[in-house]
Amino acid sequence: MDDIDTNFPKHRNGAAATVDGIEISRLDADQALIKGHASPETASNMEGKMQTGDANQYGSAYPLRQGAFAFPSVLIGGLPITVVDRRSAASLMIEVARHRRSDNRPHYFTSANGEVVARVHADEEIARLFREADQILADGQPLVMASRWLCSVSLPERVATTDLFHDVAALAEQEGISFYLLGATEAENQKAVTATRESYPNLHIAGHCHGYLSGEELERKLDEINALAPDILWLGLGVPREQIFVHDFAARLANVGVIKTSGGLFDHLAQKTRRAPIWVQKAGFEWCWRVLMEPRRLFWRYFTTNPYAIYAILRFSK
Repeated sequence: MDDIDTNFPKHRNGAAATVDGIEISRLDADQALIKGHASPETASNMEGKMQTGDANQYGSAYPLRQGAFAFPSVLIGGLPITVVDRRSAASLMIEVARHRRSDNRPHYFTSANGEVVARVHADEEIARLFREADQILADGQPLVMASRWLCSVSLPERVATTDLFHDVAALAEQEGISFYLLGATEAENQKAVTATRESYPNLHIAGHCHGYLSGEELERKLDEINALAPDILWLGLGVPREQIFVHDFAARLANVGVIKTSGGLFDHLAQKTRRAPIWVQKAGFEWCWRVLMEPRRLFWRYFTTNPYAIYAILRFSK
């Protein structure tokens, strides 16, 4: 997930806290645990394989909400990761986008990889931001591999956002689900939109905008997005800026169905960033490929976060 230097004003209500130098509204110390959703078939298949819910600091593996969308989650590195494959995750996003929440907020889906696990354990404010999500998907192959050795339930496969986007877009084209793309630079955002329209000509893109917004410009954009009422808002601002955005502004987007944080998705769609070969992805070394592609920017990041991520996964998985 790529960090984009986007400045957001703090929320009007509440004292300010700081994450990575960014002011955010102070989170409730008694933050609710992650909630989840799923299809009846998946929930039925997982019956008898889930642990009892444990309201501890990190959450645990259990069906987080009963009903038509209840998926189980499994604890990996201290984060409850939804047990779901890519196809089911895409279907879930489409179905959830049709059912607006009763509390006038969008559903909130995010993703985690090794770097996220490390940052969550290094910063409690970031941890609380991730705990607000309705679903946390496994964006990193190492999380899938760890679940097979350390957890009561194995993750079926990696649900990388760069792949999930195409799965969801193909379904959205058929189902009439609309997108809004928010993030990246103006040039890369436009390239991403152009590429998406070429690949999915019948997909309704309600709007798009770069991610460098602040002040009154951001306020106007929030009102515009809410008026357009996209079913799915793809939010590519990088960790933790996109999580901060959801925390501070989701209440302003009552007409949006789902917000999916997307990291560097738009750079991939615009072909600015090359994906690793499939065998490298499956082996769990895509992070190494990224370092080779951008050594100056990413070497120190992974050098410092990888050891911490390994420790956290070994210590806080079950």
